[in-house]
Amino acid sequence: MINFSKLKKIIFYFSLFLSLGTCLFCLQEENQISEEVKIIAAHSERVEKRIVASGNVEVIYKNIKLLADRIELDTESKDVFASGNVVLQTPDEVISAEEIRFNLHSSEGELRKVFGMIQPTIFYEADNIERKEQDLYRFEKARITSCTQPVPRWDFSCSRADFKKDKYIEMWGMLLRIKGIPVFYFPYLKYPLDKERSTGFLMPQIGHSGPKGFFISQSFYWALKRNMDATLNVDFYSARGIGGGLEYRYLFSEGTGGELNLYYFDFRKNVESNEPQSAYIIRLNHNHPLPYNFNLVAKVDYQSSYDFLREFDNNFKRAVISNRNSQVYLSRSWSSFNLNLRVSRFETYFSQRDGSIIKNNFPEASFSSSKIKLFSPLFFSFTSNFTRWEYGWDTDYEAGSQKKSQSLTFNPCLSFPLTSIPWLTINSSLSARFAYYFQSYAPGTKTVVDEHLFTNNYVFDVEFIGPVFYKIFYDSLNEPKLKHIIEPTFSYKYESPLESSQRIITAGYLSRNHYLRYGLTNRIIIKEDNMPREIFTLGFSQNFYLLPEEGPLSRYRVDGKIPEFSDLSAYLRFYPLKNYSLDFTANFNPYYRTFSSLRLGANLGSPLDNTFLRVNWYKSINPYQKMSVWNRHQVGLYAGLKIPQLSTETQAEIDFNIQERKMLYSAFMFIYHYQCLDFRVDLKIFYFRERPETQFRVSIGLGNIGKTTDFLGGIGF
Repeated sequence: MINFSKLKKIIFYFSLFLSLGTCLFCLQEENQISEEVKIIAAHSERVEKRIVASGNVEVIYKNIKLLADRIELDTESKDVFASGNVVLQTPDEVISAEEIRFNLHSSEGELRKVFGMIQPTIFYEADNIERKEQDLYRFEKARITSCTQPVPRWDFSCSRADFKKDKYIEMWGMLLRIKGIPVFYFPYLKYPLDKERSTGFLMPQIGHSGPKGFFISQSFYWALKRNMDATLNVDFYSARGIGGGLEYRYLFSEGTGGELNLYYFDFRKNVESNEPQSAYIIRLNHNHPLPYNFNLVAKVDYQSSYDFLREFDNNFKRAVISNRNSQVYLSRSWSSFNLNLRVSRFETYFSQRDGSIIKNNFPEASFSSSKIKLFSPLFFSFTSNFTRWEYGWDTDYEAGSQKKSQSLTFNPCLSFPLTSIPWLTINSSLSARFAYYFQSYAPGTKTVVDEHLFTNNYVFDVEFIGPVFYKIFYDSLNEPKLKHIIEPTFSYKYESPLESSQRIITAGYLSRNHYLRYGLTNRIIIKEDNMPREIFTLGFSQNFYLLPEEGPLSRYRVDGKIPEFSDLSAYLRFYPLKNYSLDFTANFNPYYRTFSSLRLGANLGSPLDNTFLRVNWYKSINPYQKMSVWNRHQVGLYAGLKIPQLSTETQAEIDFNIQERKMLYSAFMFIYHYQCLDFRVDLKIFYFRERPETQFRVSIGLGNIGKTTDFLGGIGF
């Protein structure tokens, strides 16, 4: 058998021999059979329609060249039998074999003990090849690779294969070898050759998890049409069961498109286990333009079990936040008006209470306008809404005691912006709110009765931005380079009393706005490519409630008094370069002299750079209720490093609960680009699960075959 690793050298020498052959033997006997076939050989003999030639034989027919030690040719049928150092060359392939039976006209035939190359980079060897037509081959006992290294790093061996030029290679009984070591066995594999999307199996992921045992994930990509495709997936966990999923993506004319994700898991039957029989996930995003400029959008994110999502979803941020939602809304915009209709259901699960808060809107309709100029500088706008909703814990729904309400509201607004003074901007508005409630609380109780309720009030709002101060800094060429702007702000908002407010059914609390707000903002703007770009912003603001007993802090007491001042809010944004940013916000409580919330987000580079770092830190407490279940204190880090010299990529992610002093999640990814191979290793540790899980995954990128992605975790890291 020919050494497969020396394939490129052998092909090179045969090509060189072919190039020199004509010159070396141009003086030898030349037998011109016809205008189409020419034979150059050391010796040749013709008997009627049969020619036998030997000694450095070269047969030329159209764009085909055949070289061999000996050939037999039927000049009428164009059948040729060649043996001894046979080389068949066409414009885009070179084949070497021990012997060949071939028809020069049809390009069909059989070859034995073959190795060759088909452009651009498909190398192979086989015991036998049947060439059915110019671009279709049947291989028997073959080895195939598209690795272009002098010694191919990987190859497929198979019992048989069908090769379609520039399209695919179908293999049966395929064994993948890397550096001569058997790695994967596939009963069937279709390897794509074209640059377009191709239907076929993706490279699997294998791994191990303590609670779930050995697992393997295998996906099949289905290129349905140019405007739609699908990915079918199977996940097998030796200790837990088997699951399957579908990702279907589609895009039709005029913007209709979307994505549908389905997943079903069947738990392994175990009489000692309390696990359910099955679980499923449905996710849908659909957009559909309709006649008369209407647009329909549908969104669904539903899972049958929050426990399943928490234990199996490998997307950390999705697994720790348990939500279900489904909504369909219809919208249309024209001129200055907007129409929106929506039906929705939102559910959020709280593990602390082992219960869910559910809100249903069926339906919710709004009709509004943007600002319509009456005369300069007076503008008119309005919003109108009809809502019918339900709200409560799941136990409230079971008992039939959830809150319910339906109402009709109309809010006209007159706004009066004043921008004629360069250093001062004044925005003022006067709006009214007319509301009709179909149900209400009975006077002095929380009992819902079918008594209609009509309320109305008005809101006056005025905001002053300025006087604005600024200073421009110049460079050495006296060109403006930097501008520092200081903007003080002051606003006043008054909301008139609302009669019978205690009878209005709400999901939360009603409060009345009557406050002063003051703040200060610093901005730094630089000139970049003759365009201004804001690189630094620092702002402060605070509210003073003129009527604290009816304001949003009326539920709390400090030394027996209702707070009059809100938290002091500050924010800082720094964007020195495109991929570098710092965002920081803080709220300081003046009564308890503590920060009620702190949030930091920093981006140093991006995942496309050789190095990047993302930091997300968040702390939130309610100083008025220090034992609140809403208190949070967490930090998350996400970093990556690429070393092109070593052909490696690494990424790491950590999420830590500072408040409870425990790790929530950590992950590490390593990729090694080994010439024509990609080795990927994922290590993830889920501390938050009922049984902390350490998950190890391995996958290989191979030529034109994509890798199976983590169906339950998404494409990202």
